[in-house]
Amino acid sequence: MIMVIGGSGAYFLDKESFGKVLWKKRIDTPFGISNPVYRIRSLAGFEFLFLSRHGEKDYEVTAPFVNYRANIYAARKCGAERIIAWTGPGSMREEFQPGDYVIPDDLIDFTRNRTYTFFENKGLGFIRQNPVFCPEIREALKSVLTDRGFRFHYGGTYVCTEGPRLETPAEIKMFRKLGGDLVGMTLVPEVFLAKELEMCYGAICYVTNYAEGIRPYGFKPGVLFEGMLPEEQKKLVDDAVKKFPEIMLSIMEILYSKERRCVCGKTMERYRRKGLIGDRWETWF
Repeated sequence: MIMVIGGSGAYFLDKESFGKVLWKKRIDTPFGISNPVYRIRSLAGFEFLFLSRHGEKDYEVTAPFVNYRANIYAARKCGAERIIAWTGPGSMREEFQPGDYVIPDDLIDFTRNRTYTFFENKGLGFIRQNPVFCPEIREALKSVLTDRGFRFHYGGTYVCTEGPRLETPAEIKMFRKLGGDLVGMTLVPEVFLAKELEMCYGAICYVTNYAEGIRPYGFKPGVLFEGMLPEEQKKLVDDAVKKFPEIMLSIMEILYSKERRCVCGKTMERYRRKGLIGDRWETWF
């Protein structure tokens, strides 16, 4: 089973654009109640899960207040082995333009107050983070975007900040010097938590704007990003979001046709061999 985690803009997409909704429910977990989970059957016949990270009607929950543990646990409880997430970061590179897609291959974590592990007060979760994102999902993303002729960049380092505020010009300068290409607020701790439950996790970014200081935008009150997203660029960004049902369905069709051969399903093997965890993942916590 695959779960799609929709980022910014997911709340505006009609779930029926992905297929027939079979059910919708919140999942009760040891870490709280998850966001609503949808089970959907595509026109091609395969079923998958969908979760909107920030809410159902609008951007209701900002990034630092998302219950990431409940959502990732819910994915596993509903049978997911793979997660494909989308997110809308800002660009710190001129060539990564608003409306472009990026398939990141690394990240730098600048969050401060989030819970990164399911294994609090236990000697578990000491897991290698290379590759950061599942290589099989990244290859599927690359194949789909190439076949459809969409403008995209293969590779990039995502800097995750705490939020909900945007970054200062000096912070963006620092992130660039550290090798960052994109700046957002959501892939951490999702990717780390997925590894603890031996799930594949891959991400696709759509560039929403240029980060602070990259372009000399004036302040415009009352609009998204307060003037950092001109109207002509906003249309490109909106169009990128509208393509996600097509993109996600195509990626899942590829992944469902192949057996998992990546290392993602063995991230906890060392603890298994030590006898610290068993075969039933629900008993690990």
